[in-house]
Amino acid sequence: MDGLRREHGSLRDRITAGDAAAAARQRALGKRTARERLAALLDEGSFDEIDRYRRTQAHGLKIGENRPHTDGVIAGSGTIAGRRVFVYAQDFTVFGGSLGEAHAAKIHKVMDLAIATGAPLIALNDSGGARIQEGVPALHGYGGIFHRNVRASGVIPQISVILGPCAGGAAYSPALSDFTFMVRDIAKMYLTGPDVVAAVSGQRVTHEQLGGADVHAGTGVATFVHDDEDSCFADVRYLVSLLPGNNLEPPPGGPARGATTELRPALAGIVPVEPNKPYDMRAVVAELVDDGEFIELHEDWAPNVVCLLARIDGCTVGVVGNQPMSLAGVLDVQAAQKAARFVRFCDAFGIPLVTLVDVPGFLPGTDQEQAGVIRHGAKLLYAYCEATVPRISVIIRKAYGGAYIVMDSRSIGCDLALAWPTNEIAVMGAEGAVNVLFRKELATAADPEGLRAELVHEYTGQLMHPYYAAERGLIDDVIDPEQTRAAIARGLEMLRGKRADPVQRKHGNVPL
Repeated sequence: MDGLRREHGSLRDRITAGDAAAAARQRALGKRTARERLAALLDEGSFDEIDRYRRTQAHGLKIGENRPHTDGVIAGSGTIAGRRVFVYAQDFTVFGGSLGEAHAAKIHKVMDLAIATGAPLIALNDSGGARIQEGVPALHGYGGIFHRNVRASGVIPQISVILGPCAGGAAYSPALSDFTFMVRDIAKMYLTGPDVVAAVSGQRVTHEQLGGADVHAGTGVATFVHDDEDSCFADVRYLVSLLPGNNLEPPPGGPARGATTELRPALAGIVPVEPNKPYDMRAVVAELVDDGEFIELHEDWAPNVVCLLARIDGCTVGVVGNQPMSLAGVLDVQAAQKAARFVRFCDAFGIPLVTLVDVPGFLPGTDQEQAGVIRHGAKLLYAYCEATVPRISVIIRKAYGGAYIVMDSRSIGCDLALAWPTNEIAVMGAEGAVNVLFRKELATAADPEGLRAELVHEYTGQLMHPYYAAERGLIDDVIDPEQTRAAIARGLEMLRGKRADPVQRKHGNVPL
């Protein structure tokens, strides 16, 4: 037995140590090894590895007898701040992290365990793609991953972290995940590489230009972008701390912070009373959430709407808000897509939604219409209408036209609708309404500007005063700005026991 123990320990040590020269090359590229990454991500000493001894069973075509253990992926389970997660890390030092049959089987196993136990799944991607010398089993392996990504969707949180190349079919697993992190300079993700692009189109492009982190920050493929692995793993850990382990668990909560009685007088100074003056909606959010801390999704994509995860009175919430600093906070094709996906994620995992409204409408123009803004706007409308989690909306300033309806109005199922005294809810702004309603009168008036000013004042006084919607039950309360955090916290407490019976159907038909 002593001899067997020595032999077993020696083998485990060799597997753990890996190829020293390959590890040095990995570090020379500015990248950690797979095991170093797992150590940085997980609680110290918490990682339990599975399938350590797995090896490819393929032969020939540059494989021969070179069959390293682990087959280029390290898989298992550990904890983050004491909470269970499942994780796999592709090992670029073994076959370039390429995916073969054994490699895929290990990922399938850890994904199945994550789904069965109801724990988040984290994928650390650093792979040259499908292992060409294994042929179709490699493609079959990818299909198995994608199938499990879809099975896990809405059941457990799925997080993909791109820490090297992620090319071809491999890119679809991050696309099916809930969140995708990318690290600048080392992360590259695309369906076809620069050589194929050059062969097909004649266009010469670098890996960074084709699929770098900043490229995908602007396309919406990357949810978060970081400058280095350390800050990336820190944000992954923070994100996990905000999420439930699965769709049957409530979001993790902390002790109450006294928010139900807390006033925030700074809010009145952040938002100008004038409807056309910009301000940063994130400054409003910082006053509403615990310790001013939040994590923003897709910061560089569709910045005219902000989507954030944070805590209010210790409870995780999802916040959607128009951003007046970008395009005056209008909704457009990309903003609708961004917000719709976030709303659906929060609803799937029982995270209450807080919507901060200051929207002048949908972005007009032929480009938007030809890009299908009607269809894309319907995605956000569908997402809110379908959501059964507690929903609170706060109309900060203006809410015009169809965009008012889409931004979680009472008419589409908002549970608690609040408004500041600065709110203006209308089909359109007063000047536009007057120009449409009184076109003939203005055209024949002796003093058209004077008449216009008089009509605008009359329209505003009759139809756009702060209590017009409240008088009709479309707003539950008009609140002082400094009371907003307390009002939201009390509303969340009131709605904590909300239940909704699902509609009896297989599934709806989202306007994808």
